[in-house]
Amino acid sequence: MLVHLLTASGAVVGLWGLEAAADGRFRAAFLAMVVATAIDGLDGWLARRFDVARRVPGIDGARLDDIVDYGTFVVLPAFVALRLQLVPSAAAWPVMAAMLVASAYGFSRRDAKLDHAFVGFPSYWNVVVFYLAAAGMGGMLNTAVLVACAALVFVRIPYVHPSKAPAWRATTLALTMAWGVLLSWLVWRYPDVPKLGLALSALFPVYYLGLSLALKSRLRSSTEAQV
Repeated sequence: MLVHLLTASGAVVGLWGLEAAADGRFRAAFLAMVVATAIDGLDGWLARRFDVARRVPGIDGARLDDIVDYGTFVVLPAFVALRLQLVPSAAAWPVMAAMLVASAYGFSRRDAKLDHAFVGFPSYWNVVVFYLAAAGMGGMLNTAVLVACAALVFVRIPYVHPSKAPAWRATTLALTMAWGVLLSWLVWRYPDVPKLGLALSALFPVYYLGLSLALKSRLRSSTEAQV
């Protein structure tokens, strides 16, 4: 039950982030995303470690996790992007709607999360929105990136699960942890984010995408076997 409580606490963190963004405290909003991501990364490991599904069969931990994740990985970043005016005002609501609706579809798919991969863009909006905000790119380019990510939710490309990669698992997990530490520091520095640090941190998403594409055939055969 404590593991489920930890998962549910992510919703409280999401509310903290929404309040911070509404008050214009965007660094706090991004820090809330960091905390929510840390909870999301820890609770699954704890659930497996303590066999929560067997010990507390009356609660669907996966459903609880999806409910909380939709708030912290989708709604909160969309609200931050709206408040930061990352896209032109005329396109703001259509783009935010695309993010919300696409991810609602993605979260509802039965095959969205499989053994080694996520199918379709896995709603990493917290990461995308932070990079766009920190990089200070133009509104039109931000719009293109957000719309492209929303469209990729519907494209059945498998994205490797960082902690369950069928190859290079130890390397990927170590890089994920190092990237998480670096990104947390960059969030702490927001809005004065060092450009060199931001550029170095972007190497991990490039590695992640490259690994997913390199393992595409193996991940796809794994996902098809489970559908």
